[in-house]
Amino acid sequence: MAALVKCRALFQPLRSQMNVISGVCRSDSVLHSFLTKRAPHCVRLYSSDVKSGDDLIVRYLDGEDSGIVVLGINRPQSKNAISKNLVTMVSTLPMPTIAAIDGAALGGGLEMALACDIRVAASSAKMGLVETKLAIIPGAGGTQRLPRTVGVSVAKELIFAARVLSGDEAKSLGLVNHAVEQNKTGDAAYLRALDLAREFIPQGPIAIRMAKLAINQGIEVDLKTGLAIEEACYAQVIPTKDRLEGLQAFKEKRPPRFKGE
Repeated sequence: MAALVKCRALFQPLRSQMNVISGVCRSDSVLHSFLTKRAPHCVRLYSSDVKSGDDLIVRYLDGEDSGIVVLGINRPQSKNAISKNLVTMVSTLPMPTIAAIDGAALGGGLEMALACDIRVAASSAKMGLVETKLAIIPGAGGTQRLPRTVGVSVAKELIFAARVLSGDEAKSLGLVNHAVEQNKTGDAAYLRALDLAREFIPQGPIAIRMAKLAINQGIEVDLKTGLAIEEACYAQVIPTKDRLEGLQAFKEKRPPRFKGE
């Protein structure tokens, strides 16, 4: 389970459930993708199983990527502008989320990416919290998530200067996990994020959810409390069928067949 988000334009979001963000997901390995505008040729990556809402498009990948869901923002009339509620939905998903930034993620677009667990960018991508140029401040979590990602003093510098970073610069600051050379089709970050998603999918889905919960809650408290949170999350995986399957698979030297139970 995970989510990918893709950003291509100002205030546009990224890809998620292993691509982007949405509440539509299964209890087992899933990839959600939040797409900003995607070129028609990119549709080849998705299955025809599509569900549309007022603001979101949900596509389910098939074949070897079965279990991966792509969520797309469908608000062309507002240039895919995002809301605080959408960012909150992205950040509270129980499965891993990956933001794939192939173009520009400025303002709300970067705030959407910051709400994801992992960020991947093309080296040529552009990103930044540029709101102070408009005499406002980041208002969808940017002032809180950016310091937690790159440190307080670096975050202040970036926000005060309304600085726009390349993918390589973002990687050097720890803003993104990976920076990759852009390809001819303009989806290098998405493809790298998809590779990451494929690494996550085989793992125990309950364990992944509990690990994310332990990390997210633990990072907000002191170490003693964090260790107690970890213990509570660990206790949730002990009685699962997946844990027993993992032990059996290890004993039999075969890949485990987790069911999220």
